[in-house]
Amino acid sequence: MSQVIVVGGGLAGNSAAHTVLERGGRVLMVDKMPFLGGNSVKATGGINAAHTRQQRALGIQDSPESFEQDTAKSAGDRCRPELVHTLTHKSAAAVEWLSDKYDLDLNTVGLMAGVAAPRCHRGKERFPGFTITYRLIERLESMAEKEPDRCRIITKSRAVKLVQDEGKVVGITIVGKDGKEFNEYGPVILATGGFGADFSANSLLAQSHPDSAFWPRQRPDILSLPTSNGEHCTGDGLKMASAIGGNLVDMDKVQVHPTGLVFIDKPNEKHLFLATEALRGVGGLLLDKNGDRFVDELQKRDFVTGKMWETNKPPYRLILNSQAAGKIAWHCEHYCGRGVMKKYDSGAELAKDMKVSEKKLKETFERYNKGAEANNDEFKKRFFPSAPFNVHDKFHVSIVTPIVHYCMAGVEVNANAEVKDRSGKVIPGLYAAGEVAGGVHGANRLGGNSLLDCVVFGRVAGDSATRFLLENYTKFGSTSSVSHKFGISVDQDDQNLIINIPLGVAEAKAKAKSLLAKTFNAFVAPRPHSRVAGTSINNLATANMMQSMFMTSMLTN
Repeated sequence: MSQVIVVGGGLAGNSAAHTVLERGGRVLMVDKMPFLGGNSVKATGGINAAHTRQQRALGIQDSPESFEQDTAKSAGDRCRPELVHTLTHKSAAAVEWLSDKYDLDLNTVGLMAGVAAPRCHRGKERFPGFTITYRLIERLESMAEKEPDRCRIITKSRAVKLVQDEGKVVGITIVGKDGKEFNEYGPVILATGGFGADFSANSLLAQSHPDSAFWPRQRPDILSLPTSNGEHCTGDGLKMASAIGGNLVDMDKVQVHPTGLVFIDKPNEKHLFLATEALRGVGGLLLDKNGDRFVDELQKRDFVTGKMWETNKPPYRLILNSQAAGKIAWHCEHYCGRGVMKKYDSGAELAKDMKVSEKKLKETFERYNKGAEANNDEFKKRFFPSAPFNVHDKFHVSIVTPIVHYCMAGVEVNANAEVKDRSGKVIPGLYAAGEVAGGVHGANRLGGNSLLDCVVFGRVAGDSATRFLLENYTKFGSTSSVSHKFGISVDQDDQNLIINIPLGVAEAKAKAKSLLAKTFNAFVAPRPHSRVAGTSINNLATANMMQSMFMTSMLTN
């Protein structure tokens, strides 16, 4: 069967799968868990994007260039400009794709840490990761039910090995729910997530590896920390790619998030919920055990975590006044229901729980208020949402702790989501998107960029894998060599339909010419080994539809 295989059912995998289907391809999704969703359904902050119509409607001034600068700054010395550029300059299109195609409410735009402008999009209620990912899952499952010849989903099945032929990835070996191995054939998109829950003795967090400059003894220092990751995050995609020579980059860069939510009744629990950065974005304050602030709450994650370790005065509390809690009420109610947040009717009640005086709490709030009013905070904070704080107000409060959250580490990819080997060459037929792909976020990921990464590079991977499938038109898994080599793509800027047709593929020429003529009354005179542009398409959606029609025509014969 001519198909694209997507391994992993989170947002990256679903974005890739839908893109393959939009382009007219067939798709198989494989996930080792009983249900799709991955870590994406747990994301609570939102999805970043710059210069969106949602921002413009709210009067927010922002640009892809500003977003690119913020992301590059956060990435630090591990910044890969081409990946950052792709992430940020395709961000608005990603959010509008979700809004328009999947009818998602992303009209609330908030501030996250380490950025120059509010650009984190979410709906009014519920966690955006769950809302976005589940909507795509619903559509994919519906497609699999209605058109099983075009879309299949296999769960409770683990992908264990990539299948190669003459250097190309042509399929994958799967262990099914019955424990038996079988192969599926087609180009492969890895969307398996990171390794933030791999705490075994030989985990990627701890082991050394001889083939990567950034993989000495990894991060044994964080093996004892709790994690926000699901039990499925054990680095499967990295291990499979590495086994065939895929390069792994930035393996020492594992993000420790400063605000894991400690269960009130189970303080030693290993798997914790994450306090979305939006809680600090709406004005939450961080206090140490003595009731003192110790950091700009809107600093980058690694900076805040570092200050917590440097200060070393746990337990730390994240405190929202009534105004801040009102801005993110659904989240607060959810956290209270989960036993990781508590409501207080007054500062006096809060101070008693903290074992500090009400006077101390009042002094901390007053010092913060003065800094906010004068725009001269002692920790150099620049934004003061929900100020002032009043000790007689009501509060929502959580005890927070550093937590293993996200792997910037992963398989090396280029801007087309193609996986590279250890010599820097592309491994044909292998792609990666989402947390499994390393280098996108460099040394530190900004809050709100994870869901964006999944959508942007999921779509890029879907495009690239579908193009590879078409350019190498054959029945994957057979012993025959590639018999056709042609392609079709849409130039998103010039709005042209580009067809690549090599010498001697008469059937492909005839199909392309006939389909173009029939649909657009356009004429293409194919030339040997040439890149032939058809009639300029005035409507980009029409061009994408044309691409899908052509793909379906070529791949269903």
